[in-house]
Amino acid sequence: MKNRELNVIIMVIDSLRWDHVGIYHRGSKRFEAIKPCNTPNIDRFSKDSIIFENAYPEALPTIPFRLSLMTGQRTLPFRGWEPLRDNDITITEILKEEGYTCALISDVYHYRKPGMNFHRGFNVYRWIRGQEYDPYTSSITERNIDNYINTNYDENWKKRINQFLANTDGFKSIDDWFSAKVINESIEWLNRNKGKKLFLFMDCFDPHEPWDPPKKFDVYTDQNYRGKRLIMPLGGNMFDWASKEEINYIRGLYAGEVASVDYHLGKLFNFLYDEGFIENSIIILLADHGHPLGDHGKFLKGTDRMYSELLKIPFIFHLPRNENAGMRTDALVQNHDVLPTVLDLLGMGNNISAMHGNSLLPILKGETNEHYEAIITGYFSPGPPNYHINRCERCIRDKEWSCIMIPDGKDRLYNLKNDWKEEKDVITYYPEEFKRLSSMFGAYFHDRSVGPIKGMQGKYEMSSSSLE
Repeated sequence: MKNRELNVIIMVIDSLRWDHVGIYHRGSKRFEAIKPCNTPNIDRFSKDSIIFENAYPEALPTIPFRLSLMTGQRTLPFRGWEPLRDNDITITEILKEEGYTCALISDVYHYRKPGMNFHRGFNVYRWIRGQEYDPYTSSITERNIDNYINTNYDENWKKRINQFLANTDGFKSIDDWFSAKVINESIEWLNRNKGKKLFLFMDCFDPHEPWDPPKKFDVYTDQNYRGKRLIMPLGGNMFDWASKEEINYIRGLYAGEVASVDYHLGKLFNFLYDEGFIENSIIILLADHGHPLGDHGKFLKGTDRMYSELLKIPFIFHLPRNENAGMRTDALVQNHDVLPTVLDLLGMGNNISAMHGNSLLPILKGETNEHYEAIITGYFSPGPPNYHINRCERCIRDKEWSCIMIPDGKDRLYNLKNDWKEEKDVITYYPEEFKRLSSMFGAYFHDRSVGPIKGMQGKYEMSSSSLE
């Protein structure tokens, strides 16, 4: 199985809920409230891959996840939203020393901000500009912004939405949208560099909000809806700023974004099959986190939303020549395990002893279905500019229980097997389970941010990735 000549392709799909991917939600009852979408291309790829059913981010949100993914190191106890440091050793730098040609292709605009440095070491880095609130265009949108907001949106939100609309005013064809550009650039780079040992880190920001899918994929909303096109939901209690019809419409927009990304991924998968990459490449598809769609009364990411809709991620691992295709595992894994696994598969396991992550190779071989007894995840801090607003929850999980540790002391416990919606807090009935889980990770992992101990209850809170 180990081979230093294999290509490595990592695809990060931002904010992709695991339960919106067909191979995770088929036959389940998870969509009594949240409307699913079709992902035929990811599903097809998954049939030739190994599917991880209990995968979680080591830390949230955007940048901490990518830091641990690229380095195999934890960030949750001691690092938040910050640049790549000079002494961080990344997958790119390791593979370059082994003769790999490396490319970063992404529309995650946080990468390209001055000083972030995540492109360090890549032979090629290509930025697709204009996502979310990227200051790509300085003009006012050509569209009527009142069609995209209701009376609850303040001036700051109007500015953010105007920025996104101005950035995308010229979009006509489905190939103008961001996921299409990222994937088309990736295909072009792979095609031009065939025959070399390649490492591609493709990072697609969609289906991150704002949710404005092309008309072709906007088929999950109520076609009789005549209200505002609320492409950017607010935080806080959703019924404080949106009607039931608006809430359902926004959920449909998200589903359309997922379908759009899946469509363009289909072009990349076709290329990988047609050009033989599927035979000689390690290919990994995963998300950095999911996204709350009002499952627990709120949209957007937040430090007080430690539920499956935010925390569980799709994680699909393809081995060369479709080895162990179709295998599913419920082993508890996290994203900082990816780099040690890749290096182990390449026969470079002598690099990984200093990494916090652990190789998944025994699972990929089918030798075991166990990895961690439990995982911990959450935010190191709320992130700028809100470092001093609130403290952060931590979530500790095993395969059956989810323990949420809250700084104000109102901890919660859910049974994931009997209560998959996480609606009934059973901490008073099973205190021994809470004690067992909460004692598995010590004070080193506690929230150490400064400020009053309170939740993010604000009506106008931003999405986490906007808190730079």
